[in-house]
Amino acid sequence: MADTETTVAAMAPPTGMRKAELVGMVAGLMTLNAMAIDIMLPALSQIAAATGLTNEGGAIDNRQQLIIFAYVLGFGAPQLVWGPITDRFGRRAPLFIGLIGYIIVSLVCVLIHDFWLLLAARFLQGVFSSGARIVASAVVRDLFAGRAMASFMSLVMTIFMIVPILAPSLGQLILLFAPWEGIFIWLAIWGAIMLAWTLARLPETLPAAARRPLNLASAFGAYMSVLRSPVSFGYMCASGIVFGALFAFIASSEQVFRQVFEKGDTFVYWFAGVAGVMALANFTNSRLVEKLGMRRISHTALIVFTAISAGLAISTMLFGENFAVFFPLFALAFGCFGLMGSNFSALAMEPLGRIAGTASAAYGFATTLASALIGAFIGSRFDGSTVPLMLGFAVLGAVSLAIVLITEKGRLFSTR
Repeated sequence: MADTETTVAAMAPPTGMRKAELVGMVAGLMTLNAMAIDIMLPALSQIAAATGLTNEGGAIDNRQQLIIFAYVLGFGAPQLVWGPITDRFGRRAPLFIGLIGYIIVSLVCVLIHDFWLLLAARFLQGVFSSGARIVASAVVRDLFAGRAMASFMSLVMTIFMIVPILAPSLGQLILLFAPWEGIFIWLAIWGAIMLAWTLARLPETLPAAARRPLNLASAFGAYMSVLRSPVSFGYMCASGIVFGALFAFIASSEQVFRQVFEKGDTFVYWFAGVAGVMALANFTNSRLVEKLGMRRISHTALIVFTAISAGLAISTMLFGENFAVFFPLFALAFGCFGLMGSNFSALAMEPLGRIAGTASAAYGFATTLASALIGAFIGSRFDGSTVPLMLGFAVLGAVSLAIVLITEKGRLFSTR
């Protein structure tokens, strides 16, 4: 299906909300996932120690990163189930099930003091969170398409990126007044807020006439439609590869700022700086994408990300760690995600409007699972230096660029 300027899908009923409220609501649903990851960062070592993880021999222990990756893995695979469910029963009911489950598991985590049992609970928390994420994406695709969808999602991501800016500081603040269990209580509160808001204000955006039967044949056919679309499949793969860098950094960020650069408790401010650049990039994309096009912006950003990552790896190997050089270039590189994420997602979803829930599930599953596994591998290579991370990022960028080139048949920067 060709790129379109359509702003509202023909079959989608009006939401009865102003655009600003819809942007805020979709961003709020997406922050359930980001909050469950980023608010944990200042407390990872404390949670690991309190739940029985021991560091033998004084060596660098990367197992605390599993608190992040257990959640991310739980978030990934169940999307394949949530997608067909939302295409069959609509958006509201699956959303409420996901939110209620998220709240309950968050409260259960408060009671757990075994590291491996906590990982199991975090996995389950990710399962329920994925339902809310699928509905958020499907609602947007119900109502928008093409560049309009990319523009809307960029506004959503601008607000969404406030979470990585504030969440680590919020986590640090909670730890000043409460033990680490207070973080999970806050997650339950945030889930309850979103449940009340969507229950009162979000209408059903999938008309009954547009719903699909729920059976294996229908679900398999819908997922095959995703795989048979060269553009959808290509950008799904490219996103899954390059976003592994984002997950790797999130999981190892505390170690990078505290251990490599000895920034101590100011870690949250440096992390917020990176997230702030990403938020600014998302806002910039929302203003430019309808004029310049998704491909021109995202392809440029991917090349810049790859070049900066390679440059930082080489510079560090030759001259050693230098925070004054590392931080501004690193923040600029990660700002590129703000110019890639919404555009790659809109490009992948554009041909699949009739199966928005299933398409969102396939895209979310593939990108999340691939990114989590790749990110976990790169994060586990952390050895007290930024070199393994930056080399990994450069490789991911190059592979993703190769996939985009194949998808676009060798032609980059198209205005289509």
